[in-house]
Amino acid sequence: MAGARRRITTEQRRARIAVRHRLATSKAHAAAGAGRVSVAGAATGPVAVADALVALHATDPATVYLATAARTGLAPVRDLDKALYEDRSLVRMLGMRRTVFVVPVDLAPVVHAACTRAIATQERRRLVGQLKQGGVPADGAEPESWLKEAEEATVRALEALGEATGAELAEHVPALRERIVQAQGKKYEAVVNLTTRVLFLLAADGRIIRGRPRGSWISSQYRWSPTAAWLPGGLPELPTEPARVQLVRRWLSAYGPGTVADLRWWTGWTAAAVKQALAAINPVEVDLDGGGTGLVLADDLDPQPVPEPWVALLPALDPTVMGWSGRDWFLGDHGPALFDRSGNPGPTVWCDGRIVGGWAQRADGEIVYRLMEDIGREAEAAVADAAERLRVWHRNVRVTPRFRTPLERELSA
Repeated sequence: MAGARRRITTEQRRARIAVRHRLATSKAHAAAGAGRVSVAGAATGPVAVADALVALHATDPATVYLATAARTGLAPVRDLDKALYEDRSLVRMLGMRRTVFVVPVDLAPVVHAACTRAIATQERRRLVGQLKQGGVPADGAEPESWLKEAEEATVRALEALGEATGAELAEHVPALRERIVQAQGKKYEAVVNLTTRVLFLLAADGRIIRGRPRGSWISSQYRWSPTAAWLPGGLPELPTEPARVQLVRRWLSAYGPGTVADLRWWTGWTAAAVKQALAAINPVEVDLDGGGTGLVLADDLDPQPVPEPWVALLPALDPTVMGWSGRDWFLGDHGPALFDRSGNPGPTVWCDGRIVGGWAQRADGEIVYRLMEDIGREAEAAVADAAERLRVWHRNVRVTPRFRTPLERELSA
């Protein structure tokens, strides 16, 4: 019938995940050996992985390494370290949903303009309110002016030191040692010093950047550097609206078809901001299996060739799992076992574009898993092989996800 909307099936969405998220190879480009189940790993390096996924979730530092390893044939840790800290072709920054991501350096100004600047404004307003409530500064000066002076003193100290941890900066800037009550009246209320909050604001403003961690690749304590020293020229300033359009276009290319609700969740924007960006792109509406309307770029309607059979062990908070708010089409009814109560996913086992189980690492380094569906003997053998190779890749590093899920806790016990 003329004018009928295109349908993109669940099978097609899963095929798009496989190829676009570098988890499998399209049959059109596959090597000989059709019918064999392959282990994920089709990207050429860390930058290619981050570019394919738009951004790598970095709330848990281990996610960045494990998500990259899963898509590069278990490339060694040093490959990602080189991209992050030597080539600096990837950068760790605050982005969508007030979350830390690792993004390609050319995308960093886009994320900053589209997401981070607004977060900085909101967080500064919130911190000033907390300073007023907590009586900081004690001499009765205006909190806004006091905070600005504290930020400038921190930047001067960091420029003098070259790089420093938060604790090291606090030794040089007394204002960072001031303390306030955080989450007052809530069960997780705590008295904290201002070091983390001031550094958060400076990073959100694009003035400082997270560099090397203090410890290994699983450490979340970073050394800070002036952005202009870490990235020659600093972060270019872009206008907000074109940056949002560019970011939405990148998301649709990597994650489309997705719904408006998916896009609002992933970006953390208001409905109005999402609507405005979509109006500039004018994506095509398509029908999705199970009901609902998906969005794809106008030049992205061609069918995705179905990839070779594949399996993957993806880490907690993996970008693929975190790409959509509506996950039934690849998660099924496994959510209660594989997600925590706040909606954070744990480690997952994938087969042909759907989650079929979960995995964990035990104290002795063994990678254990549980399949929640029958995936056939060949796929089961491929999962076992992937688990053993991941055990070897970890060497002696023990990774505990930041957000523990029921199945991960049970398997790792």
